[in-house]
Amino acid sequence: MTAEPDTDAIAADLRHQLVARLTEGGWLRSPQWHAAVETVPRHEFVRRFYRETDAPGLTTWAPVTPELSGVKEWLQQAYADETLITQFDRQEIDWSDPQPIRGAHPTSSSTLPALVVRMLEELQVHDGMNVMEIGTGTGYSTALLCHRLGAQQVTSIETDPDVAARARDALRRCGYTPRLLVGDGLAGDPDGAPYDRTIATCGVRHIPHAWVRQTRPGGLILATLRGWMRSLGLVRLTIDHDDRAEGRFIAGDPSFMIARQQDAPENLGMIPSPDQGTTRSTPHGPDTLTDPGTGFIAQLAMPSARFFSMPADDGTPCTYVLNVADESFAVLTPKATDEWSVRQGGLVRLWDAFEAALARWHAAGTPEVTDFGVTVTPQIQSLWMGAPNGPSWRLPT
Repeated sequence: MTAEPDTDAIAADLRHQLVARLTEGGWLRSPQWHAAVETVPRHEFVRRFYRETDAPGLTTWAPVTPELSGVKEWLQQAYADETLITQFDRQEIDWSDPQPIRGAHPTSSSTLPALVVRMLEELQVHDGMNVMEIGTGTGYSTALLCHRLGAQQVTSIETDPDVAARARDALRRCGYTPRLLVGDGLAGDPDGAPYDRTIATCGVRHIPHAWVRQTRPGGLILATLRGWMRSLGLVRLTIDHDDRAEGRFIAGDPSFMIARQQDAPENLGMIPSPDQGTTRSTPHGPDTLTDPGTGFIAQLAMPSARFFSMPADDGTPCTYVLNVADESFAVLTPKATDEWSVRQGGLVRLWDAFEAALARWHAAGTPEVTDFGVTVTPQIQSLWMGAPNGPSWRLPT
């Protein structure tokens, strides 16, 4: 008779290995967070999950459970430094007969531990502080906060009732009882304010001013700013006494799902007819939309746009940049080697705005994401380059 695997012993060893990897990678730095990762059992928060495969074609995820994969393999994957998917398309998964899933849209997950601990380190908490977490998710990062500060110091808000219920159960199994709320995380929690720290585990197009009002002067907000085309980066803001917050990006392109309340409309917009707009040449092709540096600038210059590529009726390869807010558009087609044609129309000349932003960026020496910052006031939110009085762009609020 085969002996049952010792789940607790295997998990403890895997946590020790995870701590070693995160420490060696420079993500885990302080002894308090070291102890939290060493103690909190991540596998309790991902008892069943999906993991991306390398199958060709549409992105495919395979189910992972102790029953399907075996206890040892399930634990190995639970403690991998990877994001593990726990929900698709805002629908709960039928675990009675889990099958591979293709072409779906992940809507809840356990974020890769390296990013989780990096954010917790950057939150700069101290003993006795209280924290508001936006996006409970599986509850793993909530548990780390509870271990570090005490459950009575942690409030976490989750918008999805099913996700929140699973997180509550997992936290209770692990002995943590933070204040858990189900509702709109963008509205924060006025009843528990003021908070010393606010941290968001979802991306936002702008910083909800409720977070600013509910974080004490001198406190910090840590959040990922992103748009409908791409993520901008992780920003840390300090609150002052005038309902104002300001700070710089501390990292580029963290992989968080956008807050559901700010997600892009399902409809990409109307494809313009061939006779719409005016055409000119441009040296900037579609690759500038996906390059890490120029893509960041594109998101700033065209905050409500999205893009996709498909051939025109005559077979010409086209990249469409469509602005959902006002139906402005830009269509890129190849013209010659290293040159493109762009056809623009609508209220805003999208490609003109992009090229003007690119010119300012190049004139400043193509600074990194960490050379940019954000200022939030009750009236406007601006993202600036170099310094608050430098070149700036409005965030969509």
